[in-house]
Amino acid sequence: MRCKQTVFTLLLFLIISATVRAADTPYLYKVSLVQAAPGKLLDLIDLYKARAAELKQAGDEAPLWMRHSQGDHWDLMILFPAGSYSDYYQPARIGKRQATQITKLDDKLKENIAWQEDLFAYGPPLADLRKAFAGGAFFHVEMFVSLPGKFADLYKEREMENAYAKALKEPENFIFVRDQGAAWDIFTIGVFRDLKHYAESADASAKDQEAAAKTAGFEAPSQIGPYLRRFIREHHDTLAVAIK
Repeated sequence: MRCKQTVFTLLLFLIISATVRAADTPYLYKVSLVQAAPGKLLDLIDLYKARAAELKQAGDEAPLWMRHSQGDHWDLMILFPAGSYSDYYQPARIGKRQATQITKLDDKLKENIAWQEDLFAYGPPLADLRKAFAGGAFFHVEMFVSLPGKFADLYKEREMENAYAKALKEPENFIFVRDQGAAWDIFTIGVFRDLKHYAESADASAKDQEAAAKTAGFEAPSQIGPYLRRFIREHHDTLAVAIK
């Protein structure tokens, strides 16, 4: 009987947690990670620019994107704003997209892509993300696969790191939660003006870092990384830059 109650309590907790996450991250994005075929990166960027123009003509939101600088093996991360499945797959919107050159461009894109990974994820309101991207040119992307049963803990840890950043007056990460597609359970994007802005947190005094860590719920700044690793099976870091 006690076992059944424990299972029920766990299920109830997961349902409540999922409801809270849906409320916190209500906007749906299709996210593509793309690696260009050898020597084709600039051609690929031009094709995606042309595709973005066609999407705009069809009435869709323009994508947001960035170019890998160092870290993971992908060259481009592209976030296509969908809003919701019902909005994105409305017959009228599909018809408008089909009336453009998107299909032809997609065929050309395939000729210039060596590897691609896609997922649908819920993230922050589009207006907030656009505002940050408009003022930023340097990005820190972290992607996670959680250990079994540790998703809620991982999500909470991401919120704790945001509380830590906020206490140090640093930009908070945008949190995205996987709905379907690639294996990543959560990924976050930190948006900065430039590399110098990204490194500014290291200039904070030890006293301020200690206070910020404890305010966020960590034992100490040095324990943030070890605490995160309690909940993850896989973790990829990437630094990226804006595409002009």
